[in-house]
Amino acid sequence: MAPQPEARIMTDQPILLKTLLTQRHWQTYSTFCKEYDKAAKKVDPSLQGGWPSRAQLHRWLNGELKGLPYSGHCRVLEAMFPGRSAHELFSTTAVEIPAQRTEPDPARRADPDAAVTAPQLADVTAVFSSRSAFSSAYPASSLFDDAKEINAAGLSLNILCQSYPDHQLKRLLDSGTRIRCLFLDPKGQAIRAREAEEGYTDSTLTTLTALNISMLTRLRDRLDTTSAQRLELHVYDETIRFNLIIVDRALCVVQPYLPQARGVDSPTFVITDNTAAEGLFPIFDQVFRDMWERSKPV
Repeated sequence: MAPQPEARIMTDQPILLKTLLTQRHWQTYSTFCKEYDKAAKKVDPSLQGGWPSRAQLHRWLNGELKGLPYSGHCRVLEAMFPGRSAHELFSTTAVEIPAQRTEPDPARRADPDAAVTAPQLADVTAVFSSRSAFSSAYPASSLFDDAKEINAAGLSLNILCQSYPDHQLKRLLDSGTRIRCLFLDPKGQAIRAREAEEGYTDSTLTTLTALNISMLTRLRDRLDTTSAQRLELHVYDETIRFNLIIVDRALCVVQPYLPQARGVDSPTFVITDNTAAEGLFPIFDQVFRDMWERSKPV
C-alpha cells in the first residue's frame, strides 16, 4: 500500500513522534530499533527487522516526510505509542520536551541564555582535555563489559590491547560480541610519518602496534572457530586523523591526533547517538565504515 500523498508543511514545531521518543529516552537509533522490534513482534512478527534506516528516521523526526510512511511502519508506530494514530504521530506539536535528567551547573541555571547555547552541543555528552582524563571517567570495563559490538580504529588501540584483559575479550567473543579493530599498518608509510611527527627515532609506535596486533592474533588463534570469526583485525596506511571507539552503534569516543602531540595528550569527546538531533555520531560512524572498507585484513 503506497503512502498517502498528503504534503507536509515545514514548521518550527516538533513532530509529535520526536517529542514522544525523547520523553521515553528512545531517541538513539539503536534504542528506537529495539523498541520498534518489540512492537512489531506484537503486531505482526513479519515486520520485525523492518525498521527505517537511520537517514529515513531522521527525515521522519524532522518533518521532511510527505504524507505518512508505509502501512507496516504506521502499524508498528501505533503499537509503540498506544492511543496515538499515525496521523497524530507525524503532526506537529507544541508539547514541551522535558529537560535533561542531569541537573545543570548552578551558574548556568541562573543564566537565562544558557538554554540557547545547549543545542550547539548536538550529541556530544562529555569532553576531556586528554585521554588519561577520559580513561579515569570511562574505564575500559565500563565501555566494553556489556558490549555486543565494538568498532575501534586508530594507531595502536591500547585501550583494547593494553587496558582490557585478554580473558575479558575472550568472554565477550565467546558470548557473541563482534569486535573489529583497525590498526595503523606497522609496515606502512603513515606510521613512520607519525613517528617522525612525534619525535620518535627508535620505531616506538611501529613496535607497539605490531605487538598489539600480535597479542590479538594469538588470542584469536586460541578461540574456537565461531568466536574467532567475531574478532576481525585490519590495517590501513593513511594519514592518521582520529582514534575512534564505537560501542553498540550508540556510543562513540573520538580523539583527534594533534600535530607533534602524543595521542594520550589529545582531547577526547564522548558522543551518544541521538537520532532526534543534528548530531556528530553518524559522521564518525561513517568515517569508521569508510576506513574499514579501504583497509586490508591481518
